[in-house]
Amino acid sequence: MMRRNIFSIALFTVMTVGVSFAQDKPSHNFFKTSDGVKIHYMVKGKGVPVILIHGYTGSAEGNWFSNGIADALAKNHMVVAIDCRNHGLSDKPQPMGPGRAEDVIEMMDHLKIQKAHFHGYSMGGGIVGRLMALVPDRFITAGFGGSGIQETDPEWRAKLPKDKEGRDRQEDEASGKLRAKRASDLGITVEELAKQLQQRQEQQRAALANAARTQPAGPQLDLTRITFPVMAVNGEYDRPLAKTVRMHRELRNFTNVVLPGKSHLTAIMAGYMPQEYLETVVKFINANDPKK
Repeated sequence: MMRRNIFSIALFTVMTVGVSFAQDKPSHNFFKTSDGVKIHYMVKGKGVPVILIHGYTGSAEGNWFSNGIADALAKNHMVVAIDCRNHGLSDKPQPMGPGRAEDVIEMMDHLKIQKAHFHGYSMGGGIVGRLMALVPDRFITAGFGGSGIQETDPEWRAKLPKDKEGRDRQEDEASGKLRAKRASDLGITVEELAKQLQQRQEQQRAALANAARTQPAGPQLDLTRITFPVMAVNGEYDRPLAKTVRMHRELRNFTNVVLPGKSHLTAIMAGYMPQEYLETVVKFINANDPKK
């Protein structure tokens, strides 16, 4: 078994990349999914692909380019940052709805990307987890920001150590700016956005409860079968233990990073994100590129 929390060079077969881009500014591109939804994505750089998946109410631009992460990765990689459906410049068949993992797979097929590094934040991390269950053979590495894989077994949940209580004093400021930007993009007031978010949360809870009763279970994620390197980056006040204890226990090669003093938004948002986030992600991905 490989030692955890050590950057390791992993051996992989060379992936096939059908499209590569080399320009100072990212390109803006679109494709249509199998169910007719137009998806926007940004591409910058050339080399081994890195797919970036933003958080709920976020976008490719806001989550990855505005804070410098995408630009730093693009120095040595082909960075592909998707606007999930219902977000950014992509179609919004379900306004305030979530993104979908299957759209990422279709985007990879559209670009003829066989394997890639994946990194997702918050909702994007949830999508990365689903992709690990659906298409583990297409991963070079997996990265979770503001997220992780939580315990599902009640006995292990009961044994979880307590996370540190508190909140970054700048979190409310960051949240206010994000909500104002989202409301402006949707052409509504911040108050209307708050109401819609609350309604959306209630609908999601009801949908999840109904799915648990009526739908067959989807592919299950067995972390003990994952052989590629996995990393999680969470703020100190963003429940990092609850998100990563299972990953520590079950993954063969896991790197865990906790950002001191940071909450959910201030860990990633431009103007609040610590340089450690960017440097950690770049180092992890560079270290695990396939050998030429």
